[in-house]
Amino acid sequence: MFNKISMNPERIQKIIRKKKIDALFVSNLKNLRYLTGFTGSSGFALITKDKGIFFTDFRYKEQSAYEVKDWEIFIEKGKRANTIRRIFSKLGIKKLGFESSVSYIIFDLLRKNTTEMVPQKNLVERLRTIKNEEEIGKIKRAVQRAEEAFLKVKPFIRPGASENGISLRLEYQLKKSGCREIPFNAIVASGKNSSMPHAKPTNRKIQGGDFVIIDWGGESDGYFSDMTRTLLMDANDISEKKKIYGIVNSAREKAIMTAKEGVKAKEIDAAARDFIKQEGYSGFFGHATGHGVGLDIHESPGISMQSSESIAGSMVFTVEPGIYIPGIGGVRIEDMVTIQNGSAIILTSLPTELEIVKKR
Repeated sequence: MFNKISMNPERIQKIIRKKKIDALFVSNLKNLRYLTGFTGSSGFALITKDKGIFFTDFRYKEQSAYEVKDWEIFIEKGKRANTIRRIFSKLGIKKLGFESSVSYIIFDLLRKNTTEMVPQKNLVERLRTIKNEEEIGKIKRAVQRAEEAFLKVKPFIRPGASENGISLRLEYQLKKSGCREIPFNAIVASGKNSSMPHAKPTNRKIQGGDFVIIDWGGESDGYFSDMTRTLLMDANDISEKKKIYGIVNSAREKAIMTAKEGVKAKEIDAAARDFIKQEGYSGFFGHATGHGVGLDIHESPGISMQSSESIAGSMVFTVEPGIYIPGIGGVRIEDMVTIQNGSAIILTSLPTELEIVKKR
């Protein structure tokens, strides 16, 4: 009934021993899902040197019995504050590791029940960066669902159609393909709107000569996909737009060729950015070249000029250079890749060659 990725708490316990803390408190729901398999909306985990305990309330009693394996399960009764107070006292927790992203309310509650608080920045998130075979399989299925949905909607992407109309059709088809949730609101940006990288769909109708950027994602068992394609509507003079598209597509290819195990993420970014600069469009590419994708639509590694990360095997991330020129429009082409046997394998399969949509 419940599909999941779960891991035995022993992997975290080794880190706890190394950091010399008594326990780690985890409340981020995506991290909880990764560690325990729990897909509900309320719970937390406490991992000590020899225990892994998952806490939730009565609403999820039956669900957690299905989903959470290799962990002790504790069903809370009454206020969570009282549960934390009792368990901390029982286990003698004095030095507590906690996620640095925790809310102040939780932080305040924790510090009242322990002697020392030690923030842990991205501890679980770093583990999530390296995907196992099952996780990559789920991402592949999310890609497949997204591509199936796009191909159903593609015939409607033509002059006269509205951005909102296409976006709604796409999100409907994503749900129909099996996505339980939409990772983000689909971006459909045409004409002058396409020069804004994260434009929201409007009632604007597509016209001849427009670039149309479609940025969307799929989902499978909690794992996401993310891709972008740009179409060009036919018109009399589109030679400059053809050139811009070709530059972006070449930048994408150069970045993917650079993506290898051991290289710095910023080298991948530079491969795309330097080529665009060389072609005379350096002032029109301002966002990162990519980002990791998994249980979150944006996670590590960041493929940007500021990144200090190195690429490792079984990472999954996007490569999405773009050029955005106010008054003319924009192009973004986004693929997803994973690193296998030292090199990048492209997970997305939709063509990247320029497609010019002819008038009917």
